[in-house]
Amino acid sequence: MVKDLTVGEPRKILVRFTLPLFISVIFQQFYNIADSIIIGNFAAHGESALAAVGASYPITMIFMAVALGSNVGCSVVISQLFGAKRYRQMKTAISTTMITSLALSGLLTVLGLVFSRWMLEAISTPYEIMADSAVYLRVYIGGFVFIFLYNVCNGVFTALGDSKTPLYFLIGSSMGNIVLDWVFVAVMHWDVAGVAWATFICQTLAALLALFTMKKRLKIDEFEGHYLKFSPNMLKKIALIAIPSILQQSFVSVGNLCIQNLINSFGTSAVAGYSAAIKINTFCITSFGTIGNAMSTYTAQNIGAGNIDRVKKGHKEDIKIGFALSMLFFAVCFMGAEMLIRLFLKDGSLEALATGMSFLRIASPFYMVVVFKMITDGLLRGAGAIKSFTTATFSDLIIRVVLSYILSAYYGITGIWMSWPVGWAIGTAISLAFYAKGVWKPKK
Repeated sequence: MVKDLTVGEPRKILVRFTLPLFISVIFQQFYNIADSIIIGNFAAHGESALAAVGASYPITMIFMAVALGSNVGCSVVISQLFGAKRYRQMKTAISTTMITSLALSGLLTVLGLVFSRWMLEAISTPYEIMADSAVYLRVYIGGFVFIFLYNVCNGVFTALGDSKTPLYFLIGSSMGNIVLDWVFVAVMHWDVAGVAWATFICQTLAALLALFTMKKRLKIDEFEGHYLKFSPNMLKKIALIAIPSILQQSFVSVGNLCIQNLINSFGTSAVAGYSAAIKINTFCITSFGTIGNAMSTYTAQNIGAGNIDRVKKGHKEDIKIGFALSMLFFAVCFMGAEMLIRLFLKDGSLEALATGMSFLRIASPFYMVVVFKMITDGLLRGAGAIKSFTTATFSDLIIRVVLSYILSAYYGITGIWMSWPVGWAIGTAISLAFYAKGVWKPKK
């Protein structure tokens, strides 16, 4: 269902549009959490298996960075064209994105399979989990074309104001993934390989269904007419937003690799505890990011329609929604830290438990800060102010990585967790400064 976000009361429009996206995140992150719970409790060596998957995670996120950056690039351009009711150019943008995405994801798959072992060695993956980490990474990269395709299709749906269709696909994919995880790990005892193949199968099916649905959706009468299947000029417009977004996402992933390398030096138990805690933290941060993504689409459509004041009103309403959610997540993560970590490490060591609890209790009080950044970043991105958006994100990450190495020398692994709030606070201040300065407003 295509939805015009340029009309209606901003709060109601944002809540209705954001809710399906938020539910999508819940299901996606629920799968990620269930995935880790199953591997941590039913694999032959639960703590080591969880650490193996966790050690691979930052590398998989480098590949996801390209998919997510492409998602952002096409989504912003398509949203603006849709808001301006330039439908033929919009379809050219979609077709150009799909052709480019298939070529790019194919190249990255080949490179990933060739260098997978080298990447794990580069981040000092502990020897005892190296073999399992390599298996998980190779299977994941083998299905990257479908992961890329699925994310780009979802970007198109969201750009058209349709947040329900991605939700349906995600529910089906997540539930199927959990079932296959259980069968492959608890019943067939494939351990780490079972988790990887479950993701591969479900992501492939979801991508093919999403592509079929998108093609059918674009055949409605309002969008009919001749259009260019591939346009170099349109690719340039998309690339101007997508490339900085890909670099930003990749930079974040490289930063996470540096932090993972540092954590790996503390041993397998520390890696397992961090792997559990980062799943919970990712759930929270991704939820805030989803509210920001909704703000991005809302901003892009209204910028396309020339509704500047409406963007400001939407930003204020989205901040209220995000702040309330951040308070809830803080309460759950801070007071329920031990219970949450024990979900992943039923028979884990005390060191792993203490590591995970420490991370959550240091990071969660600052969720109220990071939600401001996520929503404001969404507005900057939707308006096409990519330089400002990238600057704010890079500042956060650079500070976080540098402080992780400095503080860990004095406070051990706890020093790594202490760097998170500082990076968030500075990045948020920069994002809000760009918003106040008005860099996101179209030039007259």
